[in-house]
Formats: sequence, C-alpha cells, structure tokens
Amino acid sequence: MPGFENAPMPDLPSANLSISEFQYDLPEDRIARYPLAKRDASKLLVWRGGIIGESHYADIADWLPAPSLLVFNNSKVIAARLLFQKPSGGIIEIFCLEPGDAPSGIHNAMMAKGKIKWKCLIGGASKWKKGTLLEKKAGSLVLQARFLGKETDSFIIEFSWTPAQLPFAEILHETGLIPLPPYLKRNAEAADTERYQTIFAAEEGSVAAPTAGLHFTPEIFNSLRQKKIDTEYITLHVGAGTFLPVKSERLAGHVMHEEFIEVRTDTLQRLINKLTEPIIAVGTTSLRTVESLYWLGMKVAGNKSIRPSALVVDQWDPYRTDSGLPAKEALQYLLEWIRRQPGQKLITKTGLFILPGYSFKIIGGLISNFHQPQSTLLLLVAALIGEEWRKLYQFALENDYRFLSYGDGCLFLPR
Repeated sequence: MPGFENAPMPDLPSANLSISEFQYDLPEDRIARYPLAKRDASKLLVWRGGIIGESHYADIADWLPAPSLLVFNNSKVIAARLLFQKPSGGIIEIFCLEPGDAPSGIHNAMMAKGKIKWKCLIGGASKWKKGTLLEKKAGSLVLQARFLGKETDSFIIEFSWTPAQLPFAEILHETGLIPLPPYLKRNAEAADTERYQTIFAAEEGSVAAPTAGLHFTPEIFNSLRQKKIDTEYITLHVGAGTFLPVKSERLAGHVMHEEFIEVRTDTLQRLINKLTEPIIAVGTTSLRTVESLYWLGMKVAGNKSIRPSALVVDQWDPYRTDSGLPAKEALQYLLEWIRRQPGQKLITKTGLFILPGYSFKIIGGLISNFHQPQSTLLLLVAALIGEEWRKLYQFALENDYRFLSYGDGCLFLPR
C-alpha cells in the first residue's frame, strides 16, 4: 500500500478545474439575514437520483430511506468575538480561531483555567503594540489579553483572567459575542444566541454553526424515531476558514483549511455496524468528518504504530492512493488503533478537500444549506451530485428559496 507521507500533490484532472466554473449569481435579497420563526418551517429541496422534489424540514422523515443513519455535528458555537477598549478609547476586536497549542483537542482548551494562548484574528492590529496588555471587565470577572506575536495568517494572543478557577468557556460566555457569518452584514442580536446554535449542540469549540442542523427540532427527531431512522453524533469544530473563498484560479492552488475533529469509539463502532444502510450526513462538516475517518483508517492500515501527531488528513490524501480497501476494514483498523490510545477517543485535524472526482467511501447522502458561489462547500456538493448542482441551485433561485446559514436547505440522495 503506498504511503501518504511527504507525497506530492497528485496529478488529478479535477484539480486543474477553474474555480470560476463554480460561480452563480446570488442576489443580495436571496441571502437569509434572519432565521424563520420556526426552525423546521424552512423549505427543503429534495434531489433524489436526478429528480427534484419540494418539501419542508418538518416533513424530512418522509423523504429519508428507512432504515438509515443520520450523522450530526454536535459542535457548539462559542462567543468568539471579544471587543477590548484601549485606554485611548479605540476598539480592538479579537476573533478567537483555535487554541495555540491543543494536542488534546479544543474541549480541554475550553476547560483551561487562569491562562491560555489562542490563535486569533485581530481588527485594528496595527494599533496594538506587541506585549501591550488589554483589559475587559464583566462584573467581578477581569479578562486580559496580551499580543505575543504574528503568524502567517493569524496572531498569537495570551489570555489571562480572574477568578482564575473559571474555565475559559465561561470567560467567553460572559465577555464574548456570537460570531455571525460576515455575509449576514449585521451584528449578533439576542435571538442569535439561541438560533445560531443547534438544539443538540454539546461540544464547545466552533466559530460558525454547522448550519444544516439548525433546522432540526424535537418534533423532527420524534418523526425520525417513528420511522426507525437512527441518529449519531460526531464533532467537527467549524473554523473561520469555512467562509474563505477559493482564491486561486485553479483548484490545485487552494490550501484547504484544517479543522479539529473528535470521535468516540462507540460512534466508530456504530458506523461500522451501519455500513449496510445509507449513512446520510447532516451538513458538510459531518460529511467531512465521516469521510476523513476512512482516510485515517487507511493510514493506520499502512502503519499500525503511527504516532497520533502523524494521524491527520491532508487535503490531497484521498487522491494519492488507488487502494480499494473496504470502508469496514479501514474503520476497523482505526477503531483498533484508537483503543490502544490513552482516553480511547480520536482527537485530530482534517484538511480533507472534497472536489469533483472524489470517491465517497462511507456517505450515501447529504442534508445541507445552499452555499456561497466559488466556495469549497459548493465544490463538495458538486463532487456528490455532479453538474446537477447548477440545475438545482437555479431552481432554488427561481422558486424563492432562501440561501446560506439562516436559509432553506437540500436533501441529496444520489444512491
């Protein structure tokens, strides 16, 4: 089996595609600035084997195959925007991206007490001198931020606070703001604290919501149970890179953002048990995570003693090998490796780049919102359903569907 390590970018025909081929006209008035009053009232465009149907999320169970397994991302959006006022009166905005050093994952970083370093974006960075301390108060809580240095595309900030016994998660909750997507072009409001969060969010760490899950309600979950459609949860902490456009004209030049994933052994075992049924991802983040598990298993199959730090998914990994290892075997290799690790939980990063030409190994369907033109998320949809994405998106534009995070969605069932 060929190795992944240090392999060059593969000679992949679709890597030479132009990103301009994934452009469509999205009028400003089609972007949903606010959610509907009811989560499950959003419209649902169904694409099943090339045939288009229309429905609403409240009735999604009627369109899903049974039995099947829906995989949700249970990551929770953190209040990642911090506004500090300088003594001179100017405002410095700090946007928390991810821990500066988090080999044990974002969860442990969120539980840190007293002090922690984070990679951040900074609004007004030129006005903040290295080493200068900024301070923010909220009742008896005092949060300080020190500018330590600059990296290629972020800054390293050291946060410290009192009372020191409080976890960083609570510090953000008390002092930060929910970070809405930039294309909404508005500040977060009180209602966004609830609505820009799925009802099953549990693991704090995302700076953007896994938006496909925003539509799901207790009533939908009840209808899924009645139809014997099972559910499972994985964690991918959505990073700010999800909003970045593909800046290179050719896909080969795009550097895919990496995101933290966390998967339990019982979840992995359940996926193995359910491979004979359709496994449908709720959201592109769930899809990236589940498909990443296959490639991680491939790496373990090639090196059973692989170090945890080396067990990550590079954006080109799927295109560097022609191995046909069945999904069950790949996941079993990964499961056995995780069981040999302290904590028996997979915590790693994935930079998986799914573009046309990708061969899906586990996922057989996708529930997703409508995505921005020329985005990696739209490339993923095109990889799943091919050129049909154009007809589907045009249909949505012509029939008053609402787009992006707070908008309507699609159910793709290609097989």
